Amino acid sequence: MTLIFAIAVALAGFLALAYAGARLPVWTAAVALYLLGLWVVGAASGAAVALAALVLAPVALLFNLPALRRRVITRPLFQAFKRVLPPMTTTEREALEAGDTWWEGELFQGRPDWQRLRETPVTRLSDEEQAFLDNQVATLCRMLDNDRIEREAHDLPAEVWDFIRRERFFSLIIPRQYGGRAFSSYAQSCVVTRIATRNISAAVTVMVPNSLGPGELLMQYGTQAQKDYWLPRLADGREIPCFALTGPDVGSDAAAMPDYGVVCRGEHEGREVLGIRLSFSKRYITLAPVATVLGLAFKLHDPDGLLGGERDCGITCALVPTDHPGVQVGERHFPMGMAFMNGPVQGEDVFIPLDWIIGGPEMAGRGWRMLMECLSVGRAISLPALGTAAGHMSARMTGAYARIRRQFKLPIGKFEGVQAAMARIGGYAYRLEAARRLTASAGDLGVKPSVVSAIAKYHMTEMMRTSLNDAMDVHGGRGIIFGPRNYLGYGYQAIPVGITVEGANILTRNLMIFGQGAIRCHPYVFPEMEAARKDDLAGFDRLLFSHIGYSLNRGVRAFVLGLTGARLGDSPVKGATAPYYRELSRMSAALAFVSDVAMGVLGGDLKRRERLSARLGDVLSHLYLASAVLKFHEDAGSPEAERPFLRWALDDSLNAIYEAFDGFLRNFPNRLLAGVLRRVIFPLGRPYHPAADRDGQRVAEALMEPGGVRERVTAIGYWAEDDRDDPMGRMEVALRTLVAVEPLYNRFQKWVAKGEAQGFSFAERIADARGKGLITAAEAEQLQAWEHLRYDCIITDAFPPEAISPAAPAGRSGAAHWRRQATG
Repeated sequence: MTLIFAIAVALAGFLALAYAGARLPVWTAAVALYLLGLWVVGAASGAAVALAALVLAPVALLFNLPALRRRVITRPLFQAFKRVLPPMTTTEREALEAGDTWWEGELFQGRPDWQRLRETPVTRLSDEEQAFLDNQVATLCRMLDNDRIEREAHDLPAEVWDFIRRERFFSLIIPRQYGGRAFSSYAQSCVVTRIATRNISAAVTVMVPNSLGPGELLMQYGTQAQKDYWLPRLADGREIPCFALTGPDVGSDAAAMPDYGVVCRGEHEGREVLGIRLSFSKRYITLAPVATVLGLAFKLHDPDGLLGGERDCGITCALVPTDHPGVQVGERHFPMGMAFMNGPVQGEDVFIPLDWIIGGPEMAGRGWRMLMECLSVGRAISLPALGTAAGHMSARMTGAYARIRRQFKLPIGKFEGVQAAMARIGGYAYRLEAARRLTASAGDLGVKPSVVSAIAKYHMTEMMRTSLNDAMDVHGGRGIIFGPRNYLGYGYQAIPVGITVEGANILTRNLMIFGQGAIRCHPYVFPEMEAARKDDLAGFDRLLFSHIGYSLNRGVRAFVLGLTGARLGDSPVKGATAPYYRELSRMSAALAFVSDVAMGVLGGDLKRRERLSARLGDVLSHLYLASAVLKFHEDAGSPEAERPFLRWALDDSLNAIYEAFDGFLRNFPNRLLAGVLRRVIFPLGRPYHPAADRDGQRVAEALMEPGGVRERVTAIGYWAEDDRDDPMGRMEVALRTLVAVEPLYNRFQKWVAKGEAQGFSFAERIADARGKGLITAAEAEQLQAWEHLRYDCIITDAFPPEAISPAAPAGRSGAAHWRRQATG
């Protein structure tokens, strides 16, 4: 019994010290006290304790004396580490070092400080920003005819282009001293989101100059002369910018660009200057067909050493007017039938002076770092804004349609299968707005979160894809027929655009989120790599043993939290959200531990095992998304009406985290270790399941009610709420009308079903009910008005054949020819 007690005390002491993250001297003292305690209580003889102390004392000295530890333990490990450490190119280093770590670092490291998140300020629109959103942006939205732009003209109307220029939509980020609006990142996100709920092409047109483009690069790296010349011209619309990065062989691997420039002497404006002779072929460049100034990325070579440095300088960025001799622009791509300007940019032997490099000659070869830091703007603001807009539009319009449209004498939103789709749409809309708000605010805190921006870009565009697919399923034929009434199809058509640009989603998930996050967010991995690169044995020793303690602490935390159902986890609040904070703390510890084991066992091979690393990236992503949801809910005062949305979003994220861990463990190559890891992080089995049907039903029902959660979550969009001639405004008017008329309408339909109101048409049945005294004249008029509005909401557009095939004269189309042949 004494032996069992001694073992139990040892185990409890080990778990307590590891859970608390005790330092090495504390462990040493604890072992000494334990041995002394065994002797005091008679569990071990004095001789046994003395023998144990004699054996353990040299070990304690070895680990607690740094100089001795480095010579005996660390040096061999240090040499082995340097041998297996994969070489890191300059490009890889710049990509890793670009941007900042932020809240994702807390989540990755296993002990998130939730109070820090709660105290993180979220940007609020200034009076000027709100006025711009309510006036200029609303006016622009009213000018946008989605169907005409996308299906007919394949371009924005001239008056829209003029309005965008005149109202300085291209200068949202440019400082006021240059004539720009100097809006916050959050305001920029709001502007793009609102426009995107109306028309994707207009939103893309506005967002590109305000994200990855000459304006951003000039502000961050330009010389004063470049800023003074270009920024005022960009601000007032005299110049339309584009940025040429991708090409036929260059997509997500932008560092592999074949476009090059050679430093040489040439003639510019009638005199010989030192400059660059460029050859480039770029594709998929937004705004290129109408751009007046081109931001260009290329590899710079200096074979004659004219710059006095490296012969292969590296990626460089320059500003080139598009009317400069040799630059070819004007042709258009046709991206998924969308109307935004996109096309190729080419040039052969184009000579530019050296001072056209952004930042001047001293920035030659530093373009990759510039691009990596500025790319995060597009990933953190622009693409998430498009995804959020699509999610909001799907939620708002599907909720209205599901209540208006009836099948089998019931609103289709009452059917559980439809509610399942609507639950995803509503839950995603809530999560999208929460993530948009938090991620965009990071930029206003002076943070450029490279990993968070990748999380936002990937998951928010994927949620856009799912939301639009679900919305199309609910709408059925109403969603697939293009025309002025279709508010859904053009967004659906644009899904691949959001999935592809600013880094293809497949590679963003598989390479960036965990690949970059594991090194940037981990407190020890990158410093250990740097210590090895600098041959710093003492620094490596400190980091290594701190790393060991960190891994032990996170593993024990994950195990203890798993055994206790996360009841010991950290939560800054009490009440309904407290269990979610604790569960996220548990999964954060699990991620930290499993990531450490995976990196330790697989090393550099983990980078090549993309499916494994992507699953760990999914864990980190859903920890972030769930954090954003919690903050969004609490910042609003934790409204009771939003609880079903909150629970659905958080349960869905926790279930996704479990599925990601499960997929990782089922495919981890070391099967024995995979079993151990599973017992550590899930000691009691599967802890999470998909969101409850009850919450899904409540989410679906909330989407079918005007106002309330539906309004708060989607308030940023433009819905033309009082315009019956607008495709989305018509749905808004109909939903509000239906709420008022529905009790009467339901009674009338019951009379029809019972044969008490008879007739072949709706009008005949109303007349019969009126004649029998079932309804009053006013009610008859109300029902007939509703029927006209209802029908107006569910019909689709139809066109004469020549309107769809304008190239073929009336009666000469292939279909018309076949019809004549078929009828003899």
